[in-house]
Amino acid sequence: MFGFSDETYIDIASGNGGSGCVSFRREKYVPKGGPDGGDGGRGGDVVFVVDPNMRTLGPLKAHRSYKAQNGQPGRGARRHGSDGKDAEIHVPEGTIIRDAHSGEIIKDLSGVDRYVFFEGGKGGKGNWHYRTSKRQAPRYAQSGIPGQELRVHIELRIIADIGFVGFPNAGKSSLLNHLTNAHSKVAGYPFTTKIPHLGVFKYAERDIILADIPGIIEGASHGAGLGFKFLRHIARTSGVAYLVDMDDDRYLEAYATLRAELSAYAPEMLDKPSILIATKIDIEGTADRLEELKAAYPDTEVAALSVFTGEGISTVKQAFIRMVSPESL
Repeated sequence: MFGFSDETYIDIASGNGGSGCVSFRREKYVPKGGPDGGDGGRGGDVVFVVDPNMRTLGPLKAHRSYKAQNGQPGRGARRHGSDGKDAEIHVPEGTIIRDAHSGEIIKDLSGVDRYVFFEGGKGGKGNWHYRTSKRQAPRYAQSGIPGQELRVHIELRIIADIGFVGFPNAGKSSLLNHLTNAHSKVAGYPFTTKIPHLGVFKYAERDIILADIPGIIEGASHGAGLGFKFLRHIARTSGVAYLVDMDDDRYLEAYATLRAELSAYAPEMLDKPSILIATKIDIEGTADRLEELKAAYPDTEVAALSVFTGEGISTVKQAFIRMVSPESL
């Protein structure tokens, strides 16, 4: 069983091509048998396989080196050396491959099922290929071509339709559990959610994937708290749901702070469709706070929500559907 991991470094190498063979026929009554050295086999490829059942890079963190098999040398009687076995690396959907040294993105595996990253080296030709009328007994063969190797940085960005953003204990996990088949832990202390959780909200024939991102704190974009580590997972979402705890004294500035953190990390995130969800409105005194919140952000859609009583659930559902597929409403 592997824990959640969304980045790691691995060393990968394709196989070397097998060398060609130097060989001559040895047949009875044929004193001067000609060259019959076979070709070397091809080295194995390095192949990334996107596995829809994987949710973490944990297996790659446990096994950091992947080497394809080398091709086998050719043999006499023009026998071809066997090809090397590919090294298949299974990764989750949303995986990005970067150069470990430069950080440059080499391949984004979104929408890809299988990707050949490195091809194996070609096998060398046996001496059978080099016979001519003037050179009837060539005593050399071609060496196999070496494979390629590289250290890469593997990064996972969860693919979800709506990302939940909020301070710790804003009610993200409770909402995810209420709307989906998820079983995210809910408790009354900060950072109950330590890794992103996904759930599927079904609407008609459409599955809408919701992501509960660990609580963000002020300064997350600069590395504070858990938020920075997981902000990357919001990058692929179609929309963002900002959850504000109306029982928290920071209820008025929370929304602006959250957007500032997202903007500092990646300004384009603010262009995504969004909704501000005021949570825990069943608690006494939050009704007046709700009106103050709406007045503070008059150009923002605000939905009042209580997972405990069910108030506002329908409004939130409709907002999510509208963000993902507005044509369906």
